[in-house]
Amino acid sequence: LSLQQDVIAGFLYAILILIVFHPLVDLIDNFNLTYKYAPLIIISLHLALGIFSFTLDTAVEKVEEQLAALRIARRCVPSEEPAYLLDMDTSTAAQPGSSRLVAVSCSNKSLRVYDRESLHFLREYSSHPGILSGVRFAHTCDSLVFSACSEGTVRCWDVRSATQKPVQVFSGYPSNVFISFDVSCTDLIVCAGTEKAEKDTFLVFWDARGITDCASTAKEPLGVYSESHNDDITQICFHPNEPNLVVSGSTDGLVNVFDINKDNEDDALISTCNSDSSVSSLGWSGEGYKQVYCMTHDEGFCWWDMAQLDTEEPITLLHVLDVRESVCTENHSLQYLVGGLYHEKAGKLFLVGGTSTGNIHLISCSSHGLSLVGTLCGGHSATVRSFCWSPTDESLLTGGEDAQLLLWKPGAVERSLTKKESLKISSSVQKRVRVHNTSLKSRKK
Repeated sequence: LSLQQDVIAGFLYAILILIVFHPLVDLIDNFNLTYKYAPLIIISLHLALGIFSFTLDTAVEKVEEQLAALRIARRCVPSEEPAYLLDMDTSTAAQPGSSRLVAVSCSNKSLRVYDRESLHFLREYSSHPGILSGVRFAHTCDSLVFSACSEGTVRCWDVRSATQKPVQVFSGYPSNVFISFDVSCTDLIVCAGTEKAEKDTFLVFWDARGITDCASTAKEPLGVYSESHNDDITQICFHPNEPNLVVSGSTDGLVNVFDINKDNEDDALISTCNSDSSVSSLGWSGEGYKQVYCMTHDEGFCWWDMAQLDTEEPITLLHVLDVRESVCTENHSLQYLVGGLYHEKAGKLFLVGGTSTGNIHLISCSSHGLSLVGTLCGGHSATVRSFCWSPTDESLLTGGEDAQLLLWKPGAVERSLTKKESLKISSSVQKRVRVHNTSLKSRKK
């Protein structure tokens, strides 16, 4: 049975036990014999719950084994102009069997598009006037990809076209320098976060509807949030399923959750959590994606449960001041965190970290702490800056400062560049590339 079938089977078996004993409980109550058979009832209920718990634990173990078994399946052919791979995103196939794409933002201000499975290079957009601060595919159209730029615009590109002209430009205000952005799950709203200019920092919103209908003119903002952060907004992430929810993180240490359907910023602010440090990465996790997690520039980790906001229970699931001291590794020390991934099948949050020599650590999260799942070696030769997880085929894409784009799959055998060739690429790029450090600040609140 597959992992998903195992979970379903265990759950149905637990329900079956409860169904079998439910009439017995009614019968016992009718004869007023509950006191006599109470031990049997309790044992039966514990058995049912135990089976369900065991099934879930087994599912998690299988996922952890799959992650630990990831091996390099392919490497992309090196670019003529090597650059750090700072961020990446993959498209959702419009039709079953159609090709998926991966878009990568690079330190040389270019946006590159590859075939996700073969890693064949397709095209490059190099007309950005500033440093790129992220890349996102549209959720409802697999040919549209967005990129944010430090000179105050978000641009939308149609990857079916080789032209260097974007199909839409979302312009900010004159003082805006964008260092983060995201697109809502319905593709209706684009939001970007700015660096602090004088005393101001903004979350800027645009209406993204009708992109191909008004490509000739730049879209002006719908409005801004300006009161909830007092320093650079380093991260923005919309909820995976609810388009009105968005979370933002800043170098002020605050992680804010907003409901943008509300009329004003004060009403929209649902929750403010304090990471006690500069936020470097964040995301949603848990059943129904009701949890928020973040990583900090000094390698801390925070995890909150938004479902507990209206209860007396604490919302903090876990707070680790320095993950490097919390996670034990045998031969390869953990030096930094890249981000997190929530595995829906296992209902489990994992962190991705690594070393300056290119090793990748996969870390399991629970309310009791963090534990190392496995280490991926032999791929990158420098710091890994970005990754993208695919739940469809349980594969992982990674990009780094060695200019390499790698595809990892469970038990795969590499069929591309040799390690010797990849090391030559790394040596070349280290000499030629200078990285933009805006996103690497380590200021304490």
